[in-house]
Amino acid sequence: MTYTETLDWMFAQLPMYQQKGKKAFNSKLDGILALSQHLENPHQKFKSIHVAGTNGKGSSSHMLASILQEAGYNVGLYTSPHLKDFRERIRINGKPVSKEFVMGFITCHKTFLSSNNFSFFEMTVGMAFDYFAKEKVDIAVIEVGLGGRLDSTNIIIPEVSLITNIGYDHMDILGDTLEKIAAEKAGIIKEGIPVVVSEYQADIAWVFEEKARAKSAELTFASQAALPEFTTSLLGAYQKRNIKGVLVTLNKLKIFKIDTTNIKNGLLNVIGNTGLQGRWQVLGAHPRIICDTAHNKEGLSLVIAQLLQQPYKTLYLVLGFVKEKDLDTILPLFPKNAQYYFCKPNIPRGLDAEILQAKAKEYHLYGEVYAGVSEAYTAVNQQASAADLIFVGGSNFTVAEVL
Repeated sequence: MTYTETLDWMFAQLPMYQQKGKKAFNSKLDGILALSQHLENPHQKFKSIHVAGTNGKGSSSHMLASILQEAGYNVGLYTSPHLKDFRERIRINGKPVSKEFVMGFITCHKTFLSSNNFSFFEMTVGMAFDYFAKEKVDIAVIEVGLGGRLDSTNIIIPEVSLITNIGYDHMDILGDTLEKIAAEKAGIIKEGIPVVVSEYQADIAWVFEEKARAKSAELTFASQAALPEFTTSLLGAYQKRNIKGVLVTLNKLKIFKIDTTNIKNGLLNVIGNTGLQGRWQVLGAHPRIICDTAHNKEGLSLVIAQLLQQPYKTLYLVLGFVKEKDLDTILPLFPKNAQYYFCKPNIPRGLDAEILQAKAKEYHLYGEVYAGVSEAYTAVNQQASAADLIFVGGSNFTVAEVL
Protein backbone atom coordinates (compact mmCIF):
# COMPACT_ATOMS: atom_id res chain seq x y z
CA MET A 1 0.00 0.00 0.00
CA THR A 2 1.07 3.58 -0.60
CA TYR A 3 1.16 6.02 2.31
CA THR A 4 -2.25 7.42 1.34
CA GLU A 5 -3.71 3.94 1.00
CA THR A 6 -2.22 3.01 4.40
CA LEU A 7 -3.90 5.99 6.07
CA ASP A 8 -7.17 5.23 4.31
CA TRP A 9 -7.03 1.69 5.65
CA MET A 10 -6.25 2.89 9.18
CA PHE A 11 -9.11 5.38 9.19
CA ALA A 12 -11.57 2.93 7.62
CA GLN A 13 -10.77 -0.25 9.55
CA LEU A 14 -10.54 1.09 13.07
CA PRO A 15 -12.84 3.50 14.92
CA MET A 16 -11.27 6.93 15.22
CA TYR A 17 -12.22 9.34 18.01
CA GLN A 18 -11.73 12.36 15.74
CA GLN A 19 -14.44 11.02 13.46
CA LYS A 20 -16.71 9.02 15.75
CA GLY A 21 -16.44 10.69 19.15
CA LYS A 22 -17.58 8.68 22.17
CA LYS A 23 -18.37 5.58 20.09
CA ALA A 24 -14.65 5.19 19.37
CA PHE A 25 -13.56 5.44 23.00
CA ASN A 26 -12.42 2.14 24.45
CA SER A 27 -12.73 2.30 28.24
CA LYS A 28 -10.21 -0.47 28.86
CA LEU A 29 -6.45 -0.94 28.70
CA ASP A 30 -6.76 -4.55 27.52
CA GLY A 31 -6.31 -3.65 23.86
CA ILE A 32 -3.15 -1.59 24.18
CA LEU A 33 -1.66 -4.15 26.57
CA ALA A 34 -2.30 -6.93 24.05
CA LEU A 35 -0.84 -4.86 21.22
CA SER A 36 2.19 -3.93 23.32
CA GLN A 37 2.81 -7.56 24.17
CA HIS A 38 2.63 -8.39 20.47
CA LEU A 39 5.21 -5.63 19.84
CA GLU A 40 7.43 -6.99 22.66
CA ASN A 41 6.53 -4.18 25.06
CA PRO A 42 8.31 -1.23 23.45
CA HIS A 43 7.01 1.16 26.12
CA GLN A 44 9.37 -0.49 28.59
CA LYS A 45 12.43 0.32 26.46
CA PHE A 46 12.60 4.13 26.79
CA LYS A 47 12.22 6.75 29.53
CA SER A 48 9.24 9.08 29.40
CA ILE A 49 7.28 12.02 30.76
CA HIS A 50 3.49 11.62 30.86
CA VAL A 51 1.34 14.74 30.31
CA ALA A 52 -2.41 15.03 30.97
CA GLY A 53 -4.86 17.88 31.54
CA THR A 54 -7.86 19.63 30.06
CA ASN A 55 -6.01 22.60 28.57
CA GLY A 56 -2.32 23.19 27.94
CA LYS A 57 -1.14 19.60 27.73
CA GLY A 58 -0.19 19.92 24.06
CA SER A 59 1.75 23.16 24.52
CA SER A 60 3.40 21.82 27.67
CA SER A 61 4.42 18.63 25.88
CA HIS A 62 6.01 20.59 23.05
CA MET A 63 7.81 22.90 25.51
CA LEU A 64 9.26 19.93 27.37
CA ALA A 65 10.40 18.28 24.16
CA SER A 66 11.98 21.51 22.87
CA ILE A 67 13.95 22.09 26.07
CA LEU A 68 15.18 18.48 26.19
CA GLN A 69 16.25 18.80 22.55
CA GLU A 70 18.20 21.95 23.40
CA ALA A 71 19.91 19.96 26.15
CA GLY A 72 21.20 17.56 23.48
CA TYR A 73 18.90 14.62 24.05
CA ASN A 74 17.21 12.46 21.42
CA VAL A 75 13.58 13.25 22.23
CA GLY A 76 10.42 11.46 21.18
CA LEU A 77 7.13 13.36 21.21
CA TYR A 78 3.69 11.79 20.98
CA THR A 79 0.68 14.13 20.76
CA SER A 80 -2.88 14.06 19.42
CA PRO A 81 -4.89 14.86 17.45
CA HIS A 82 -3.04 15.84 14.31
CA LEU A 83 -4.08 18.93 12.37
CA LYS A 84 -2.89 18.27 8.82
CA ASP A 85 -0.94 15.01 8.63
CA PHE A 86 -1.16 11.88 10.75
CA ARG A 87 2.63 11.91 11.17
CA GLU A 88 2.42 15.04 13.36
CA ARG A 89 1.46 12.71 16.21
CA ILE A 90 4.82 10.91 16.29
CA ARG A 91 8.06 12.91 16.20
CA ILE A 92 11.69 12.61 17.19
CA ASN A 93 13.55 15.89 17.66
CA GLY A 94 10.70 17.61 15.86
CA LYS A 95 10.89 15.45 12.75
CA PRO A 96 7.67 13.52 11.99
CA VAL A 97 7.84 9.76 11.71
CA SER A 98 8.61 8.74 8.14
CA LYS A 99 5.92 7.60 5.75
CA GLU A 100 8.00 4.47 5.26
CA PHE A 101 7.79 3.58 8.96
CA VAL A 102 4.01 4.12 9.03
CA MET A 103 3.56 1.94 5.95
CA GLY A 104 5.98 -0.68 7.25
CA PHE A 105 4.32 -0.89 10.65
CA ILE A 106 0.88 -1.46 9.16
CA THR A 107 2.17 -3.95 6.57
CA CYS A 108 4.06 -5.93 9.21
CA HIS A 109 1.21 -6.08 11.71
CA LYS A 110 -1.87 -5.80 9.48
CA THR A 111 -3.05 -9.37 10.08
CA PHE A 112 -2.81 -8.95 13.86
CA LEU A 113 -4.46 -5.53 13.75
CA SER A 114 -7.28 -6.79 11.53
CA SER A 115 -8.05 -9.76 13.76
CA ASN A 116 -8.34 -7.71 16.96
CA ASN A 117 -10.84 -5.01 17.83
CA PHE A 118 -8.29 -2.27 18.43
CA SER A 119 -9.26 1.37 18.38
CA PHE A 120 -7.51 3.81 16.08
CA PHE A 121 -5.86 5.37 19.11
CA GLU A 122 -4.56 2.06 20.47
CA MET A 123 -2.95 1.30 17.14
CA THR A 124 -1.40 4.76 16.90
CA VAL A 125 0.01 4.60 20.44
CA GLY A 126 1.46 1.18 19.72
CA MET A 127 3.07 2.54 16.56
CA ALA A 128 4.57 5.49 18.46
CA PHE A 129 5.99 3.33 21.25
CA ASP A 130 7.44 0.89 18.71
CA TYR A 131 9.07 3.77 16.81
CA PHE A 132 10.58 5.37 19.92
CA ALA A 133 11.98 2.02 21.08
CA LYS A 134 13.48 1.18 17.68
CA GLU A 135 15.03 4.66 17.38
CA LYS A 136 16.39 4.41 20.94
CA VAL A 137 15.21 7.82 22.14
CA ASP A 138 16.72 9.11 25.37
CA ILE A 139 13.30 10.17 26.56
CA ALA A 140 9.81 10.57 25.10
CA VAL A 141 7.17 13.12 26.05
CA ILE A 142 3.84 11.31 25.88
CA GLU A 143 0.63 13.34 25.80
CA VAL A 144 -2.56 11.71 27.03
CA GLY A 145 -5.24 11.49 24.37
CA LEU A 146 -8.36 11.65 26.53
CA GLY A 147 -8.70 11.58 30.32
CA GLY A 148 -5.84 9.60 31.77
CA ARG A 149 -6.86 6.57 33.82
CA LEU A 150 -8.09 4.54 30.84
CA ASP A 151 -6.11 6.28 28.12
CA SER A 152 -3.99 3.97 25.97
CA THR A 153 -0.84 5.91 26.87
CA ASN A 154 -1.33 4.98 30.53
CA ILE A 155 0.71 1.80 30.36
CA ILE A 156 4.00 3.69 30.64
CA ILE A 157 5.91 4.15 33.89
CA PRO A 158 7.28 7.68 33.41
CA GLU A 159 10.05 9.54 35.19
CA VAL A 160 7.50 12.21 36.14
CA SER A 161 3.84 12.89 35.45
CA LEU A 162 2.46 16.35 34.61
CA ILE A 163 -1.21 17.34 34.86
CA THR A 164 -1.78 20.84 33.52
CA ASN A 165 -5.27 21.77 34.74
CA ILE A 166 -8.84 20.57 35.00
CA GLY A 167 -11.85 21.96 33.16
CA TYR A 168 -15.17 20.84 31.73
CA ASP A 169 -14.56 18.87 28.54
CA HIS A 170 -15.55 15.43 27.23
CA MET A 171 -18.06 15.22 30.07
CA ASP A 172 -19.97 12.43 28.31
CA ILE A 173 -16.91 10.25 28.87
CA LEU A 174 -15.00 11.67 31.85
CA GLY A 175 -17.86 12.77 34.11
CA ASP A 176 -20.06 15.79 34.71
CA THR A 177 -18.20 17.34 37.66
CA LEU A 178 -14.69 18.70 38.04
CA GLU A 179 -14.05 16.14 40.77
CA LYS A 180 -14.89 13.24 38.44
CA ILE A 181 -12.80 14.70 35.62
CA ALA A 182 -9.89 15.32 38.00
CA ALA A 183 -10.08 11.71 39.19
CA GLU A 184 -9.74 10.49 35.59
CA LYS A 185 -6.72 12.75 35.00
CA ALA A 186 -5.20 11.69 38.33
CA GLY A 187 -5.31 8.14 37.02
CA ILE A 188 -1.87 8.71 35.44
CA ILE A 189 -0.28 9.04 38.89
CA LYS A 190 1.97 6.01 39.42
CA GLU A 191 3.44 4.37 42.49
CA GLY A 192 6.42 6.40 43.73
CA ILE A 193 6.58 8.59 40.60
CA PRO A 194 6.65 12.40 41.14
CA VAL A 195 3.58 14.23 39.87
CA VAL A 196 3.31 17.92 39.01
CA VAL A 197 0.01 19.79 38.71
CA SER A 198 0.46 23.09 36.87
CA GLU A 199 -2.46 24.94 38.46
CA TYR A 200 -3.73 24.78 42.03
CA GLN A 201 -7.53 24.65 41.92
CA ALA A 202 -8.76 24.82 45.49
CA ASP A 203 -11.99 22.88 45.01
CA ILE A 204 -10.32 19.83 43.46
CA ALA A 205 -6.77 19.89 44.83
CA TRP A 206 -7.78 17.20 47.31
CA VAL A 207 -8.35 14.75 44.46
CA PHE A 208 -4.67 14.90 43.51
CA GLU A 209 -3.50 15.01 47.12
CA GLU A 210 -5.50 11.88 47.95
CA LYS A 211 -4.34 9.98 44.87
CA ALA A 212 -0.69 10.99 45.33
CA ARG A 213 -0.82 9.94 48.98
CA ALA A 214 -2.28 6.54 48.04
CA LYS A 215 0.49 6.05 45.46
CA SER A 216 3.30 7.41 47.67
CA ALA A 217 3.98 9.92 44.90
CA GLU A 218 5.56 13.31 45.57
CA LEU A 219 3.03 16.00 44.54
CA THR A 220 3.91 19.58 43.58
CA PHE A 221 1.51 22.34 42.56
CA ALA A 222 3.61 24.42 40.19
CA SER A 223 1.53 27.59 40.56
CA GLN A 224 2.53 27.68 44.24
CA ALA A 225 6.26 27.23 43.58
CA ALA A 226 8.82 30.05 43.52
CA LEU A 227 10.15 29.93 39.96
CA PRO A 228 12.38 32.07 37.76
CA GLU A 229 10.74 34.02 34.93
CA PHE A 230 11.05 32.72 31.38
CA THR A 231 9.40 33.74 28.13
CA THR A 232 8.37 31.60 25.19
CA SER A 233 7.98 32.14 21.48
CA LEU A 234 4.50 30.63 21.77
CA LEU A 235 2.04 33.49 21.61
CA GLY A 236 -0.85 33.64 24.05
CA ALA A 237 -0.75 34.99 27.58
CA TYR A 238 -2.07 31.65 28.84
CA GLN A 239 1.31 30.04 28.10
CA LYS A 240 2.68 31.57 31.32
CA ARG A 241 0.63 29.01 33.25
CA ASN A 242 2.03 26.17 31.19
CA ILE A 243 5.64 27.31 31.68
CA LYS A 244 5.37 26.89 35.45
CA GLY A 245 4.32 23.27 35.16
CA VAL A 246 7.08 22.62 32.64
CA LEU A 247 9.77 24.11 34.88
CA VAL A 248 8.80 22.03 37.91
CA THR A 249 8.55 18.90 35.77
CA LEU A 250 12.09 19.44 34.49
CA ASN A 251 13.29 19.86 38.08
CA LYS A 252 12.06 16.34 38.79
CA LEU A 253 14.14 14.80 35.97
CA LYS A 254 17.08 14.10 38.23
CA ILE A 255 19.07 11.95 35.79
CA PHE A 256 18.87 14.49 32.94
CA LYS A 257 21.19 17.49 32.80
CA ILE A 258 19.26 20.62 31.84
CA ASP A 259 20.63 24.11 32.45
CA THR A 260 19.12 27.59 32.32
CA THR A 261 20.37 28.18 28.77
CA ASN A 262 18.64 25.00 27.60
CA ILE A 263 15.39 26.16 29.18
CA LYS A 264 15.64 29.66 27.75
CA ASN A 265 16.46 28.48 24.23
CA GLY A 266 13.96 25.64 24.37
CA LEU A 267 11.09 27.96 25.27
CA LEU A 268 12.09 30.49 22.61
CA ASN A 269 12.32 27.87 19.86
CA VAL A 270 9.33 25.60 20.49
CA ILE A 271 7.82 25.94 17.03
CA GLY A 272 11.13 25.50 15.21
CA ASN A 273 12.18 22.56 17.38
CA THR A 274 8.90 20.64 17.53
CA GLY A 275 6.57 21.96 14.82
CA LEU A 276 3.74 23.00 17.13
CA GLN A 277 0.79 24.64 15.35
CA GLY A 278 -2.58 26.11 16.23
CA ARG A 279 -1.81 27.89 19.51
CA TRP A 280 -2.47 31.63 19.05
CA GLN A 281 -0.95 31.19 15.62
CA VAL A 282 -0.78 34.32 13.48
CA LEU A 283 -1.67 33.57 9.85
CA GLY A 284 -1.70 37.08 8.43
CA ALA A 285 -0.85 40.70 9.25
CA HIS A 286 -3.13 42.97 7.16
CA PRO A 287 -5.74 42.10 8.27
CA ARG A 288 -4.32 40.30 11.26
CA ILE A 289 -5.51 36.69 11.34
CA ILE A 290 -5.22 34.54 14.47
CA CYS A 291 -6.24 30.92 14.95
CA ASP A 292 -6.34 28.87 18.14
CA THR A 293 -7.47 25.32 18.83
CA ALA A 294 -9.03 26.11 22.24
CA HIS A 295 -12.44 24.43 22.28
CA ASN A 296 -13.76 24.32 25.84
CA LYS A 297 -14.92 26.93 28.33
CA GLU A 298 -11.64 27.29 30.22
CA GLY A 299 -9.46 27.43 27.13
CA LEU A 300 -11.74 29.71 25.14
CA SER A 301 -12.21 32.15 28.02
CA LEU A 302 -8.45 32.78 28.07
CA VAL A 303 -8.18 33.08 24.29
CA ILE A 304 -11.17 35.41 23.96
CA ALA A 305 -9.94 37.61 26.81
CA GLN A 306 -6.67 38.06 24.96
CA LEU A 307 -8.46 38.52 21.64
CA LEU A 308 -10.44 41.45 23.03
CA GLN A 309 -7.20 43.14 24.10
CA GLN A 310 -5.99 43.31 20.51
CA PRO A 311 -6.33 46.50 18.43
CA TYR A 312 -8.85 46.29 15.56
CA LYS A 313 -11.48 48.23 13.69
CA THR A 314 -13.87 45.31 13.25
CA LEU A 315 -13.61 41.83 14.76
CA TYR A 316 -14.56 38.87 12.58
CA LEU A 317 -14.87 35.32 13.90
CA VAL A 318 -14.92 32.15 11.81
CA LEU A 319 -16.44 29.52 14.11
CA GLY A 320 -17.09 25.82 13.76
CA PHE A 321 -17.73 23.24 16.49
CA VAL A 322 -18.32 19.51 16.90
CA LYS A 323 -21.79 18.20 17.70
CA GLU A 324 -21.22 17.21 21.32
CA LYS A 325 -19.93 20.62 22.40
CA ASP A 326 -21.98 22.30 25.17
CA LEU A 327 -22.73 25.55 23.40
CA ASP A 328 -24.65 26.98 26.36
CA THR A 329 -21.40 27.20 28.33
CA ILE A 330 -19.26 28.39 25.41
CA LEU A 331 -21.29 30.90 23.39
CA PRO A 332 -21.79 33.37 26.30
CA LEU A 333 -18.01 33.87 26.25
CA PHE A 334 -17.99 35.41 22.79
CA PRO A 335 -18.31 39.17 22.15
CA LYS A 336 -21.62 40.50 20.82
CA ASN A 337 -20.05 43.38 18.88
CA ALA A 338 -18.41 41.14 16.29
CA GLN A 339 -19.35 39.66 12.93
CA TYR A 340 -19.63 35.88 12.77
CA TYR A 341 -19.00 33.42 9.97
CA PHE A 342 -20.59 30.13 11.02
CA CYS A 343 -19.36 26.95 9.36
CA LYS A 344 -19.19 23.18 9.76
CA PRO A 345 -15.84 21.38 10.08
CA ASN A 346 -15.49 18.74 7.38
CA ILE A 347 -15.85 15.67 9.62
CA PRO A 348 -18.88 13.52 10.54
CA ARG A 349 -18.88 15.02 14.05
CA GLY A 350 -19.07 18.56 12.68
CA LEU A 351 -22.01 20.63 13.94
CA ASP A 352 -24.28 21.95 11.19
CA ALA A 353 -23.66 25.65 10.68
CA GLU A 354 -27.40 26.38 10.65
CA ILE A 355 -27.77 24.87 14.12
CA LEU A 356 -24.80 26.89 15.35
CA GLN A 357 -26.23 30.09 13.87
CA ALA A 358 -29.62 29.53 15.52
CA LYS A 359 -28.03 28.78 18.90
CA ALA A 360 -25.73 31.80 18.63
CA LYS A 361 -28.72 34.09 18.07
CA GLU A 362 -29.96 33.13 21.54
CA TYR A 363 -26.84 34.87 22.87
CA HIS A 364 -27.10 37.84 20.48
CA LEU A 365 -24.27 36.64 18.28
CA TYR A 366 -25.11 37.26 14.63
CA GLY A 367 -23.60 36.19 11.35
CA GLU A 368 -23.99 34.25 8.14
CA VAL A 369 -23.81 30.54 7.42
CA TYR A 370 -21.24 29.07 5.03
CA ALA A 371 -21.04 25.66 3.41
CA GLY A 372 -17.67 24.91 4.94
CA VAL A 373 -14.63 26.34 6.71
CA SER A 374 -12.80 27.22 3.51
CA GLU A 375 -15.83 29.09 2.16
CA ALA A 376 -16.17 31.06 5.39
CA TYR A 377 -12.45 31.80 5.44
CA THR A 378 -12.47 33.01 1.85
CA ALA A 379 -15.50 35.21 2.50
CA VAL A 380 -14.09 36.85 5.62
CA ASN A 381 -10.81 37.64 3.87
CA GLN A 382 -12.73 39.34 1.08
CA GLN A 383 -14.73 41.37 3.59
CA ALA A 384 -12.07 42.42 6.12
CA SER A 385 -9.92 45.52 5.74
CA ALA A 386 -6.27 45.89 6.74
CA ALA A 387 -7.25 47.38 10.11
CA ASP A 388 -9.56 44.49 11.06
CA LEU A 389 -8.93 41.32 13.09
CA ILE A 390 -9.98 37.81 12.05
CA PHE A 391 -10.15 34.91 14.49
CA VAL A 392 -10.58 31.28 13.43
CA GLY A 393 -11.45 28.66 16.04
CA GLY A 394 -13.97 26.60 17.97
CA SER A 395 -12.40 23.25 17.12
CA ASN A 396 -9.12 21.60 16.14
CA PHE A 397 -10.82 20.67 12.90
CA THR A 398 -11.86 24.23 12.07
CA VAL A 399 -8.29 25.43 12.56
CA ALA A 400 -6.83 22.52 10.59
CA GLU A 401 -8.76 23.55 7.49
CA VAL A 402 -7.15 27.00 7.34
CA LEU A 403 -3.55 25.95 8.04
